[in-house]
Amino acid sequence: MTKKMMHILPVEAYTSQKWFDLEMKTLFSTTWQFAGLVEDVPNPGDYITVQAGLNNIFIIKGKDHRLRAFHNICRHRGTQLLRAVGKQQTAITCPYHDWTYNLEGKLISVPKREEEFPSLCHNNLHECGLNLHQASVDIFKGMLFVHPQNNAPNIMEFFGEVQPYLGPHIVEELIEYTEKEGSPFYRKEINANWKIIVENYIDHYHLSHLHQGTLNMYDHEKATFGWKGCHYWFYEPLVADYLSEVDQAAQFPLIESVPREEIGAYVPWLFPNIGITEGEAQWNTFHITPISPNKTSVVIRTKLANKSDWEYRKQYAKSLKSPIWQKYGGKGKYQQSKTDPLSSGDFMEEDIYACEQQQKSLTSPFFSIGARAKKGEYAIVRFQEEVKKWMLAHGATI
Repeated sequence: MTKKMMHILPVEAYTSQKWFDLEMKTLFSTTWQFAGLVEDVPNPGDYITVQAGLNNIFIIKGKDHRLRAFHNICRHRGTQLLRAVGKQQTAITCPYHDWTYNLEGKLISVPKREEEFPSLCHNNLHECGLNLHQASVDIFKGMLFVHPQNNAPNIMEFFGEVQPYLGPHIVEELIEYTEKEGSPFYRKEINANWKIIVENYIDHYHLSHLHQGTLNMYDHEKATFGWKGCHYWFYEPLVADYLSEVDQAAQFPLIESVPREEIGAYVPWLFPNIGITEGEAQWNTFHITPISPNKTSVVIRTKLANKSDWEYRKQYAKSLKSPIWQKYGGKGKYQQSKTDPLSSGDFMEEDIYACEQQQKSLTSPFFSIGARAKKGEYAIVRFQEEVKKWMLAHGATI
């Protein structure tokens, strides 16, 4: 029987545990993975952790102010050393048996007397070959990335081709937006395979359809996009009347590093699982982490212009009164109950609904891919090709 296909990949790639396990091993464990922002680890002893495929990795700032990355496993019995995020560690101590490492990953202390560990060279523990396994860490456009391999290929070899197509935003000059409850993150678990979420993100065709009320301030017909290496780039301008009134219509103060003639939406996808949305008043990371074949975690972090609270309140009030915002802003595809995601006026809710409905359809015997929009859905096919190519190059048999 012929396999049901999602263009290049079989439907099984979106539903089966076998494919999911292969992706963890041959894709997410072999690429640079987004870990956070540079300001997440400002001081010596500060650390963050991230899951990179099969590997849990932490980034820590040393006393020499150098960033280092290590696999988050104790060399004694493999217990996880650090949890989530932390501040001003003076050393790294395993909670299980108190083996202790310094901030450079070297073993410096074991709690038992020497006869308990006769194979250890107690006078020089860091020469026993039991220091932490190193990973790689680097910075790209204000973002921290890790690679499970030590001495991984230079990050600019991976991202360098696409860099000229990203927005002109100077990320380090922006500040992170924090909700009233104190969390800077938008978190959501979506009941869909991670690739469906990526494909939705890079699908130009749906913008003027699904988002006809929520993103109609952008001129979708003038969008330009393409690929550089395995990375996708995208740009579309604001429509003319919105751009002419953007100082009044924008809900946040404009980002000054973006020239007026370059205002628009820069929405690249950095392979395999991190998007950036760069606009006139916001800069966001869109980080997806696969949880299972049909469940994905999405975390969005937002940075804004470094302005006072008063300037933000003034701009928001100005926006609400703006006729141009009233013309374009916050209208759902349908005008029904606000509990309906397609009537919410929230483009994220619209996208989540579409992704979850697609995932449900994959188990139907009637599922198939029909005609394809030559331009608008071109990026989806290319993305699937890149996934397949990368996995095959790193040992997958598919």
